[in-house]
Amino acid sequence: MPRQSSMVSGQKDPNRQRRATIVDVARLAGVSTATVSHVMNRNYPVASSTRESVEKAMRELGYVVNANARALAGVSGRTVGIIVNELIDPFCAHITRGVEREATDGGRLCLVCCTQGDPQRELAFIELMHEQRADAVVLVGGGVEERAYKVELARRARELAADESMLVLCGRPSLGDGVPTIGVEYDNEGGAFALTNHLIAQGHDRILYLGGPPGLSTARDRLAGHRRALELHGIQRDPELEQPGAFSRAFGYRRMVELLRSVAEFTAVFAANDIIAAGAVQAMEEAGVRVPQDISLVGFDDLPVAQELRPRLTTVRVPLEEMGRQAIRAALNGDEDDCRAPMAGTLCLGTHIMVRDSVAPRTGAVRRSGEGSARHEI
Repeated sequence: MPRQSSMVSGQKDPNRQRRATIVDVARLAGVSTATVSHVMNRNYPVASSTRESVEKAMRELGYVVNANARALAGVSGRTVGIIVNELIDPFCAHITRGVEREATDGGRLCLVCCTQGDPQRELAFIELMHEQRADAVVLVGGGVEERAYKVELARRARELAADESMLVLCGRPSLGDGVPTIGVEYDNEGGAFALTNHLIAQGHDRILYLGGPPGLSTARDRLAGHRRALELHGIQRDPELEQPGAFSRAFGYRRMVELLRSVAEFTAVFAANDIIAAGAVQAMEEAGVRVPQDISLVGFDDLPVAQELRPRLTTVRVPLEEMGRQAIRAALNGDEDDCRAPMAGTLCLGTHIMVRDSVAPRTGAVRRSGEGSARHEI
């Protein structure tokens, strides 16, 4: 079967009342979304009393049948929803490629949705995938740590499970016991711990931790691993050396420019991902700072840019595409071609350091001051 994928996006008018969905109809009628679909499509025998309840709920809610949902009826039960933060983010793109390849190998259509970092869009897309009767909905990348959002996410996971679908958390933590989800994670904290240990073993104890949005689970776990390594070696944390921010090249460049003009002292930089590291390298090149002779630099994820940088970047390798494949294998383990039940719980994949050329033994702390790029050893 040829590869197929669609992208679902678009902005909603905040002043416009939310349109009723098949999930709303099912909830009001006290039936599953599959039963609502049978009533609408008249393709499966339904008890007259049940049909009346569903039709009454549709009238009360003003539900209008989604033409796209009808068009997808022919592939019902052969669809996987993929929800990402940003389509051009290499981290999300590599996981999505694994999901899509594994799903396509199983003859399934993939629908790709982009949230642009909005948790409410994420919840809306899950509901949309539920309407489309997707076999699985895969959330890619870190999630926000807001209680209200997690409660809503857990509710949608239960609604999917009630209709024999599955919510898969790919690269984010569990929603807790009792919530029917599958998790495919990687050892974020362990990878960061090992990488900080590597820098400390080279004599670095003034390590700038650069990037990672506060409140995002991925950023939280990486920073926790970094801090744990410092504590293990008796190195006191310096708040000045923890600089949170976006997982972007622009942030890495802008903040490094600012820090090189400040009085901050550091001999190594732990960029929270490889894209931030690329921005930091550009800023250091423009300031006449050499990597690794003046400042050592490491990243995280082992994206292609890590080997394109000069010097090549020491980083933590995350098995991104394999995570995507494992997400589908776990979620669809109990389909009609396999008598086993879908797996539950969380699968954690390992990470490891890729030692390349961007780290050197410490020779002294580098101090910056003023607007110039002058440096001297202390």
